[in-house]
Amino acid sequence: MNAGTNAESPIVRRLVLVVLILNAFSSVLFITAVKRPVYDDPNNLPDVHRYAREGVSPETIRLHRNPTGPASFIWMAAAVRILGGDELRDARIAALASWIILGAAILLLAAKTSSPYLWYCALLVTLVFPHALTASATVLTEGPALLFATLGSFLWLESISELSPSPRRFLQGILGGLFMGIAITCRQYYLVLLPAAAVFAYFQWRQDRAAKNPRWSWMVLLSLLAATFLVALLLAIWKGISSPGMATGTSYDHAWKATVGLNLSRPMIVAFYAAVYLVPFTFPAMFYLKASQRRISMVIAVLGGVGIAYFSSLFLQPGPLSSLIRFASRLPHGGTVLFALAAVAALYNAVAVGFLLWEQREAISSNAPAVFSLLAILFFVAEQIGVGGNLPFYDRYVLQLAPFLGIIAFSVLPRLTAPRLLALAGLSVLSHVMLWRFAFGG
Repeated sequence: MNAGTNAESPIVRRLVLVVLILNAFSSVLFITAVKRPVYDDPNNLPDVHRYAREGVSPETIRLHRNPTGPASFIWMAAAVRILGGDELRDARIAALASWIILGAAILLLAAKTSSPYLWYCALLVTLVFPHALTASATVLTEGPALLFATLGSFLWLESISELSPSPRRFLQGILGGLFMGIAITCRQYYLVLLPAAAVFAYFQWRQDRAAKNPRWSWMVLLSLLAATFLVALLLAIWKGISSPGMATGTSYDHAWKATVGLNLSRPMIVAFYAAVYLVPFTFPAMFYLKASQRRISMVIAVLGGVGIAYFSSLFLQPGPLSSLIRFASRLPHGGTVLFALAAVAALYNAVAVGFLLWEQREAISSNAPAVFSLLAILFFVAEQIGVGGNLPFYDRYVLQLAPFLGIIAFSVLPRLTAPRLLALAGLSVLSHVMLWRFAFGG
């Protein structure tokens, strides 16, 4: 981390605090003003209701209706039982609490790490993500999942970086692994944390002989076992990775079904949407390319963009981009042209970021959060090949990658310049608009 970013850490920390407060205020106002179920509230409340009324047991977990894991619903059900008021309001309060706890934890703990700036930026990117406000003020599972995934990764990476961990670091590593396991039982997509952690630990073991001491090895082993135990327990109860409701097709009234099976197109779709959401965080990368790199990037972007536009029915998944393309389609060929331009821009920027990562590979390889984030993103894309069925990839799911995208973005482009601030502000405004449209029947 260079001196410039170290100097900017207090500024980013204050910016994160401001955004967190604004998000919390907007969420509280929404929860208070909008007392009817919106968006996915009707789909998610039945599981919250069951855990709140009947408790948590193998029997209630086997009756789980939604495709995502039970942990987020149990988190919200606990608030319903504790607060004892309106079920919808209390579940929403629990979702908001997960964001506040995550923000407070990073703001308090990151300063004691070797990369505070990156963790502040990871939190900043997560808070301004277009779907963040919706996930903090409605009954969605992303909030608790992000809480445990981000904190688990944070604690685990800090503990593993100590070559001869103290007892406190040892326990911290176990706690980090446990949190990652809880994140997976919130949303199964976070299974990527296990191979990412295992591969990262292997790299650490290969590159540094000092890391081969028994205490370090035991910490890594026990932390991964802690994460795996919770996942194995859920698999045993469900008898598979899909929830019973999803496996039988009852989660969405038999309209959608998710299975474990070969799916060659889904990884390409997920990679595309990750590239799309990477643009506002890394767009300065486009201006740093050399002449030869610009030519390569343009060829890849144009050919890939045309191909993506041609198969638009496959790549247009539910979300803001799809809504924008539908709006542009009111003009002759407007939707096709806009989608092609968006695809070209996303691919061009992704290739530019790839060039920067390659040029900075020595610095990146010694940056633990960046290496782990790259592994998490790559495994997230790769795991989609095993998602069968007909369940679409809602672009809201990219929110799960937001902390890792933020770390990558500010690893290759550390400075928080005025254009990037404007882009972050624009995303934050979009996030508020996406939430408050539900207040007006959107």
